[in-house]
Amino acid sequence: MSENAADRPTPPQAHRADPLANPAVAAGHLAEAVVAAGAVAVAMFRDGVKSWSKHNDSPVTEADLAVDLMLRERLSLLGPDYGWLSEETVDEPSRLTRRRVWIVDPIDGTRAYMAGGADWCVEAALVEDGRPIAGALFAPVTEELFIAVRGGGATRNGRAIEASQAPNLAGARVDGPVPFLNHIDRAGTAHRVQRIRSLALRIARVATGELDAAFASPNGNDWDLAAADLLVHEAGGRLTTLDGLPLAYNAPIPRHGALVSSGALLHPSLMDAVR
Repeated sequence: MSENAADRPTPPQAHRADPLANPAVAAGHLAEAVVAAGAVAVAMFRDGVKSWSKHNDSPVTEADLAVDLMLRERLSLLGPDYGWLSEETVDEPSRLTRRRVWIVDPIDGTRAYMAGGADWCVEAALVEDGRPIAGALFAPVTEELFIAVRGGGATRNGRAIEASQAPNLAGARVDGPVPFLNHIDRAGTAHRVQRIRSLALRIARVATGELDAAFASPNGNDWDLAAADLLVHEAGGRLTTLDGLPLAYNAPIPRHGALVSSGALLHPSLMDAVR
């Protein structure tokens, strides 16, 4: 006698497919989230910026906290079993046990935001096994939405972007801390551009080819870098340590040493120049 289909046991919930298994789907959700978060930050700026200093003397505003809370509520609904790491949330060691982790910076470039500048952004990434697989970065003032998907390329406002193909430092457009730029001056005739205060946005400008190279001082955090890292790699560029190694995310201490980002052709000579 055959078993009635209605009598068969229902598969447990644990076996349901992850709706974010496709990185492109995750990237789409991240894009929607950072755009909505950017609107919140802009509205709060218009109402007047309330800020104070954190324990490390870096500034934080009410908008940083409001955006952080919004992003966490929104992304946690999508991936409730994922870990969470954000600049404005107390670190939770449980993230180290999770294969997938949301990594978020509610406002990268808070000083620029407070000053009414254009060089700040909201960024968020989904990291799997230590590397980003989806990321989105939104610069509200310039209305630029960057999206990256592992193996699927990188875009700005829906158009594919590509890192610079510059082969050497002659005339290269560079940005970063002064000590790095001084090294570059001794190695060639690079052109310093106006400093971009958001580290993530600085790396995004490498991804678009507007910068040939960018540098980061030691102590950059996961939340400053994860989305921008995927963006520049999917655009054909590189972001590495001074030893040429890729970054690993969701470590017990989510902090990195000095970093170099550029188009692939320029990267080897760039590292030689700053070592």
